[in-house]
Amino acid sequence: MSDDSHTRRNVLKSTAGLAALGAVAGCTESGGSDATSDSTESESSAYTVSMEPVGEVTFQSVPETWVANNGSWADMGIALGQDPPEGVWLPRRYHTQYYDEIPDVEVSTEEMTQLSQSGKVDKELFLELDADVHVIDPNFLLNRFDWSQDDVDQIENQVGPFFGNSIFSTGYTWHEDYQYYSLLEAFEKLSQVFQEPERYEEFAAIHEEFQSSVAEVVPEDESERPAVAIMWAAGNEPEEFSPYLIGEGTSFKQWRDLGVRDALAETDVQDFHETRGRIDYETLLEIDPQYLMFRGHEAKTREEFEDTIVSFMEDHDVASDLTAVTEGNVYRGGPLYQGPITNLVVTERAASQVYGVDEELFDRQRVSDAVNGNF
Repeated sequence: MSDDSHTRRNVLKSTAGLAALGAVAGCTESGGSDATSDSTESESSAYTVSMEPVGEVTFQSVPETWVANNGSWADMGIALGQDPPEGVWLPRRYHTQYYDEIPDVEVSTEEMTQLSQSGKVDKELFLELDADVHVIDPNFLLNRFDWSQDDVDQIENQVGPFFGNSIFSTGYTWHEDYQYYSLLEAFEKLSQVFQEPERYEEFAAIHEEFQSSVAEVVPEDESERPAVAIMWAAGNEPEEFSPYLIGEGTSFKQWRDLGVRDALAETDVQDFHETRGRIDYETLLEIDPQYLMFRGHEAKTREEFEDTIVSFMEDHDVASDLTAVTEGNVYRGGPLYQGPITNLVVTERAASQVYGVDEELFDRQRVSDAVNGNF
């Protein structure tokens, strides 16, 4: 990393250092007033944003480059009119095809750096990317990867701060010790980092109207709501599955908002996050959910999903007896990660899957206008 690349980074990171430098320059050089003036201007433009677990983070200017933990945060940045992040854990799980639903919004992951490689996250990648801010919960690095607090401190001191919360799931034990944020709460925090309050307010209004539209399709009587089983299915011919019980976290937001019943929660099946356990077709047949929602296949179109997973289950000795299979209620179950744009798309899709909704529940053009600043 060149000395030039550090110049703006230092401005981003060190108000106190700039102030001290300006004061010294003002005392020793006749031209020092310019330096003092620059320092004062930098101080006056500084702003602080607070988020658990990182606490208060001060920015001297709006970040221009960034990396994101996952598609939840990446989607928020796009909604706020930012360029895509330089990198995410796994670009293949940032499903940018959802933007096909939105006019004039297009994001490619082809040039994004994959931060998680072979189950490891190399600190050198952060040094190379040289991002102004890392929208990542550092506890995720400390608890899921071979990182130490010294590693986190080095990146913060040499590159840029961490700012994030593991909002997609509350299933981790290390996440119990600090505040969890809802999708809109986290989105508002990031809007403060990028200084985009108007875009946030527009999206908050869009989501409020969307929630009203969703509520209208949910039966008031809970007994009339479908029983749904959400699982991770690996490969195109799965014989067992990782069960995901509907809980808190943004990855389940569409199912909570649609008020579906959790078919697995009504049994003794335990959540994958807690036990890393799996269930097979025989167990599924005992439960016999009305709807089967399989994660891990979001990159497929509906047709591709039917030609692989669904076709395999229809020909399977046990799976073919499942009610969801015989009634044609086997679907893609939504992504692990979703932000304010993708949540609209996947929730509307889920409403179509379980309630047969065939009309649009949100205004695509209004979302486009919010992203592009035309409001």
